[in-house]
Amino acid sequence: MKRVLVVTRDEEARHVLLDFFRTESKVDIVESKERCFEKFRKKRYELIFIDLPLLHVGQNDHSNLSEYKHELQPFWQFFPSAELIVLTPPELIRQAIKAVKAGAGNYLTFPLHPDEVKYVTESLYESIRVQYELDYFRDSFWQTDSRDLIRTHSPLMKEVFQKVKAVAPTKTTVLLLGETGTGKGVIARLLHRHSQRGQNQFITVHCGAIPENLLESELFGHEKGSFTGAFRRKLGKFEIAHNGTIFLDEIGTITPPAQIKLLQILQDHTFQRVGGEETLEADVRVIAATNIDLKFLTTQGVFRNDLFYRLNVFPIELPPLRDRLEDIPLLVDNILTRLNKFHLKDIHGVHPEVMEAFQRYAWPGNIRELENILERAFILETTSILMPERFPVEIFAEAHPMPVIKNHTSYPLAEARRLFVDRFERQYLSDLLALHGGKINRSAAAAGITVRQLHKLLTKYNIRKEDYK
Repeated sequence: MKRVLVVTRDEEARHVLLDFFRTESKVDIVESKERCFEKFRKKRYELIFIDLPLLHVGQNDHSNLSEYKHELQPFWQFFPSAELIVLTPPELIRQAIKAVKAGAGNYLTFPLHPDEVKYVTESLYESIRVQYELDYFRDSFWQTDSRDLIRTHSPLMKEVFQKVKAVAPTKTTVLLLGETGTGKGVIARLLHRHSQRGQNQFITVHCGAIPENLLESELFGHEKGSFTGAFRRKLGKFEIAHNGTIFLDEIGTITPPAQIKLLQILQDHTFQRVGGEETLEADVRVIAATNIDLKFLTTQGVFRNDLFYRLNVFPIELPPLRDRLEDIPLLVDNILTRLNKFHLKDIHGVHPEVMEAFQRYAWPGNIRELENILERAFILETTSILMPERFPVEIFAEAHPMPVIKNHTSYPLAEARRLFVDRFERQYLSDLLALHGGKINRSAAAAGITVRQLHKLLTKYNIRKEDYK
C-alpha cells in the first residue's frame, strides 16, 4: 500500500485527495510544513501534495529557482525518491511551474478535480515504472540505487564491476587494491549491498586511524578489567558485525597480535575478546583494502604471509583516475548532481577549458581529489557553470601555458572576447606574482595598478599570493 502525505489548509482539496486514494493508499493530512517534517521522522511517503504558499517562497514572478530549491531541499534530504506535487491557486501557476523546474514532480490547481489528480499521479508512476524497466533491462543484477555508481566508459572499470558482480553474492573474502582516493570504500559498500547479507550490518574500520594499543580491543572487544581503563565489557566490531560485513581499510597497518586474531577468524570463524577465555563465533564476511603492497610487507616480515593469502582470495584492483580519464565527465556529472541536490544552486556543468584541463591533469589524489576541488569550486561559483578561475592553478599547469580558445567561432563575439581576456589576465597575474615572489606591492607597481585593484583581480580569479612565495 502506497503512503501519501497531504500538506494543505484547503478543506475541499483534502476531501478530494482522501476520496481519490481511499482504496489503495494510506493518506496522512497536516496543515503546515513543520507538522509535515514531524511526520517524516516517523513514516516514509511516496507522494507528497503541498500548498505552494506553505513553501514560503515570495509569491511573485521575481522569486528565482534557488529560492524554490531551498524550500524543496529538506524534502529531498528525507526522501530522495518521493515525488512532490505542488497545489496552487490559478493566479500562482507561474510560481508553481518554477517549483517544478526546481525539482517538484508536477502541480495541480485549485479546485482539485479527481481526473486531474488521476492524470498527474499516473503520469508520475508511469515515468517511474519506465525508468525502473530501463534500469532492469540495462542490468537486472544491480540495485536501483547503485546504478549511477556503475556507469563507466572505462574498460578497466568495466572489468572491476564484472568482478564485483561475480563475487558479491558469495561469502568469499575480498581484497581491494589501489591508490588512496580510488573508491575502495565505495566498492566495499557495493559488494555488501549486492550480497546475501545486504540487509545486515556493514561495519567500517579504518585500521590506520586506531592507536596500536587500542586496535585489538576495537576489533575484537575486551572483558572488564582486562587492562587499565577497561571498566566494563566492550563488544568489538566483529561481534557487532555478526551476520553482516566488516570492511577493514588500510589492513596493512594492523599490529602482529591483531594479525594473529584476524587469521583465526578467517580460518576458524572464531575469536576471543581481549582478556577473555570464551570462544565466540564470527559469522562475518571480510572485505579488506590496502594502498600498499602487502606481498612486499610479507617479505619484510611486517605482515604475516599466511594472513596475506587468507585475505588475497579474491583481489580486485581499482585503477587510478589517470588511467580512466574517459570517466571524468560521468564522475563530474554525478558529483554535481549530488551537490545541487543538497545546496542552493543550479550548476549544470563545467567550462570546456576546465574539462580539457581535467583530461591533462595527473590526479594524484584520484576521485577524492576530484570531489574536493569540485565542491570548493561549487561553493565559490556564482554562474550556472564552474568557471576556470574557481579551480586551483595547478589543475591547469599541465595544460597549455597559454590556453587558446578552441572552436572560438562557436561563441558569440562578446563571449569569445571575454574568455580570451579572462584567460590572459589569469595567466598574466600568475606570471607576475611568480616573478615578484608573491609580493603584492611590487606586483601592483609592475602592473601599473593599485594594490586594491590587484587584490580585486586576485579574488576574481581565485589566485592566492601565498602560492607564489
